This record gives sequence, C-alpha cells and structure tokens, in this order.
Amino acid sequence: MSQTDLESTFTQHAMLVAWGQLAQAVGFIQALEAIPLHQKTYTHRPQTKVLEFFVAILAGLPHLKDISRSAHPLDQDQAVARAWGQPTWADYSGVSRTLQELTLDEARQIVQALETISQPFIDREVTLALRERGYLVYDGDLTGRPVSNTSTTYPNVRFGHMSDTVHLGYQAAMVSMHSPTYGRLWLEVSPHPGDTVSCTQAEALVLAAEAKTGVRPWRRTDLIWQRLQSLQARERALQASLSQSQQALEQAQGQLQETLIQRQYWQQVVGELEAVYRRKQRPERPHSRLAQARARLAVQQRRLPRREKAVARAQKRLERCQAQLAALLAERQTLEQRLARFEQENAANPAPIRAIFRLDAGFGTPENVALLIEMGYEVYTKPYSHRVTAGLRRKVTPAMTWTPVGANAEMVAWEAMLVGKYPYPLDVALERFHTGQSLRYSTLLHYGQDPVTCNLPGWFHTYNARQTIEAGIKEGKQVFRMHFLKVRSEAAIFLQEHFAAFAANLVRWAACWLQEQCLQTPAEEQRLSAAGVKELVQVAAHTSAWVIWQPDGCLLRFTDHSVFAGTSLQVNKGWAFQLPLPLFKSCVFAPI
Repeated sequence: MSQTDLESTFTQHAMLVAWGQLAQAVGFIQALEAIPLHQKTYTHRPQTKVLEFFVAILAGLPHLKDISRSAHPLDQDQAVARAWGQPTWADYSGVSRTLQELTLDEARQIVQALETISQPFIDREVTLALRERGYLVYDGDLTGRPVSNTSTTYPNVRFGHMSDTVHLGYQAAMVSMHSPTYGRLWLEVSPHPGDTVSCTQAEALVLAAEAKTGVRPWRRTDLIWQRLQSLQARERALQASLSQSQQALEQAQGQLQETLIQRQYWQQVVGELEAVYRRKQRPERPHSRLAQARARLAVQQRRLPRREKAVARAQKRLERCQAQLAALLAERQTLEQRLARFEQENAANPAPIRAIFRLDAGFGTPENVALLIEMGYEVYTKPYSHRVTAGLRRKVTPAMTWTPVGANAEMVAWEAMLVGKYPYPLDVALERFHTGQSLRYSTLLHYGQDPVTCNLPGWFHTYNARQTIEAGIKEGKQVFRMHFLKVRSEAAIFLQEHFAAFAANLVRWAACWLQEQCLQTPAEEQRLSAAGVKELVQVAAHTSAWVIWQPDGCLLRFTDHSVFAGTSLQVNKGWAFQLPLPLFKSCVFAPI
C-alpha cells in the first residue's frame, strides 16, 4: 500500500496525537476503559469523558470549558480522539457532569491504574540510579492550591498558608525521585485541606516514596536504642523532680492551712475582746490585749496571700513536671513502637539501599529530622525554627573564614554538632547572602556519610538542587494549569491532582519514546529533543499537522504554519524496554 492510499486527517493538536499513541502503547487507555463506572452511557461512555479530562490536562487547558470553547476546540479534533482510541469527544458540559458524579472509590481505581502503568518506569529508574550512583535521591514538598476566598462550593477547603499568604484552598503533598533518564519522576501526590502544614507530612512522604520504589534503607535501630536509654535517665530525673514537687506542694498547702487556722483563731479572739471592751466601755490602748490581738490577726492576713501564691507556684511546678513526664512517656512509647516496627522491617529487607531525602525548612522539625535519620536516610534540610540561625550567628567569631559557595553566598560550618532540640549530632552550616547593602542569613542541616563540611560549595549546590521539585511544582501550576481547579467535587479534585502528576511523567516518557521509536532526520531529532516540557505542552500540543494513519501507528507532518514546520514524526504504537527483575527489590510492601 502506497503512502498516498493511506487515510490522512488534519489536527490542531499534533503532540496530543503522538501522546495518544504512547498511551495506547503503555496500556493506559485500555486500563482506564476496563474500570467500571456507575454512570450510564448515552452518546459517550463515562470512561471516554474521564479520558478527555486527562487529555485536557495534558494539553494544559486552564479551564474545563476550553475543551469546547477555545480557538481550536479539543472536542472537535477527530484526529486526537482517534489517537486516544475514542470515536469522538464529548462537550465539556458532559465531562463536567461525569466528573461531578464520579465517586471517590472510582477515582481511586483510576489512580490505581495510573500507578500500575507507572510502576515499570519507576522500577527501571530505581535500578539505573542504584547502578550508576549507588543511591536514590528523593525530594518532598507541600504546595498550595488556592481557590476564591469567598467560594462556598469547593468541598473540604480550609484557610492556610499558600504562596506567603493565607488563602482558602487545598494543599498537595508531593514527592519526586531524581531519575537518570527523565530527570524528575513524580512518585506520589496526596491532596489535603488547606490548613495542612508541612511538618505533619514528612513521614507520609517517605513511606509513599518507599511504597512506590519498593526499596528502603536499613533502619537505624541502634540510634533508637540510644535515645531510649537517654529517655530512661531523663525519666528517673523527672520522677525525682516530680517527687520533690509533690512534697513542696504538700508543704505549701500545710502552711496555707495553718495560716487559715491562725487567722480564724485571731478573728475569734479579736471579736471576743471587742465585745468585752464595749460592754465595759474600756478604751483600746496601743499595747492592750485587743491591740495585740489585732496585730496578730494582721500578721496572718498579710501572710495569707504569700501562702496562696506559694501553693499556686508549687502547683504549677508539679503540673509542669507531670506534663514533662507524660510527654517523655509518650515519646518513649512512640520510640518503642517504632523500634519494634523497624526491627521487623529490617528483618524483611535483605538488600537495603542508600537514599537521600531533601526537604525544606517546613519539614525540618527535630521530630521529623530524627525520624528520617532513624529510617536510615541521609538528610538535607533546613531548621524549622529561626532561633537556630540566631544561635549560630552568635557562635561566629572574627577568626572564622567564610567560604564562597555562590555568586552572592558564603558559608561557615560545624561538623557533628548538637543544635537546639535535635537529638542527634548534625552537620550545621550558616549561610549568608549579600543582597545589596544588607545580609540575609539561613542555616543548612545535614546528617549522613557525605563529608559535607569539607566541601561547602558541594553541600550548598546539593541542597539547592532540590529546586527540581520546586520547578516541578511550578511546572504543574503553569504548564498543566494546577493553579486552576477545573472541578468542584472531592473525587474529581483528587483525580486532577494525580492526572497532572501522571501527565508530567508521560510527557517525559514520550520524549524518550519518540527519540527511540520514531524515524527522524538529525535536524528533526535535534529540534524536538531541544523542546522542553513547557514548549511541548503549550506549543507542540497546539500545533497543526497532518496525520497519516498507518496500520501500526501514524505519521505526523507538521504544517508550514507550525513552529515545527518541515518536521515529521513516524509514531508507532509499540514500545519495548528491558524491565528490571523483581529480585532487585529490597523489600515487599503492603498497600498503603
């Protein structure tokens, strides 16, 4: 069959056609269509409209209505529908109704399908990273999803800190892995109410990353034993202090009671003497019995407030000791439970790996840093409290040398230092940034085997390389339009979060897939490989092309009105790559 005999279709969304072919190649469309949805089919299946919602996110459409009301409506592009295995697309209003009626259980089944599709890619990148670098690098963060402060139609919204302001909306906890092939690979996204704060999400991010990669470090049970021994010593000291406080309270209460009795006695004596003096019409003289009794009563009256204050102080001291002891006992119980769990996890982990977790200051509480260390991670973070930075500034002496680490940044560091309430010695660095005529200060914390204090520029750039997740969050908001929530039901918002992360991964997979599978001239390959995710989504996905359909795929020929004019893509439906063997998994996880 000659090329002139093949069917051709015009499209205004060229890359969406190519990405549709990839979606078929990896089984995404087939998996989604196999999920039973409770809604009825009239003109379009509910699965088709859910898929259309994903394609709208993949195309970077800011609003759901842009499916039908944009300059080149997506629902009128027959080539895109065919590439995604659909006869036609629905109007945006039908998509909206389907998403509104979607249940949370159905949304979770769809997300499970996304995870099944993603797992082979994650497994391969884990194997490559461990083989090439010997360790994995994770980044975690929390980002806001603001809505109108006057809105009453979004479910479960709360006011919280978003982009340095307090706003109504949601938060999304996200974790990514540094991928040798794709650069950044999203592992998990979890939506939360807007008042959720970062420090409550550290453990959940770590567990989500471990569940997706199937590997984890060796748990540091030895460190937990050390903390438990330290807690035992503190508990003995608190028990002694509690006993002393109880004795002090009992003594203060006894003195107060004695004062009350004395006051009552001298009040009675004064009353009796006053009656006698009135009956005998005796004048009260300065040294008479009545005057002496009044003086004794005045002493007790003045002593009473002091006794009451002493009781209050003793009561507060006792309550403070009790609260400290209760907190210590709760901490000990938590550590004992953690120790038991970690011992079981170590027993089920025959091949532990080395892993680095990078988090910003919002996660850098003493409890979170200690937990990540005990979970076996090498930690790069900043302290949660600004007081740490203030304390380090006082430690700097004129004899200390500031090391340049950036264009306007310098650092000075201390190795294995106990700082604040952090239970383990940390590598600590004080940063200062020259901003015009002023200086700004910040602190870096590190725990792990890397000798970071011997290479301050390396430490500075390693931590700041976590900007990859910040860039990913920015990409999600600006490219995949996550600063707009296209839907207003809990299930659909949940689905949009996961669709956006999956779309970001899919675009990166597609870039490699096109380079490996498509027949291109060197000029065409260079032009497409130079295009980043933003250009691919905002430009190439809205670029005109002719689609020549073939039995095993299609040929995309960009028109002369396209920025990719003169470029052609031979897109096949198949994609094969070597998967890692399951035996390289270091552990087996139960679903979370």
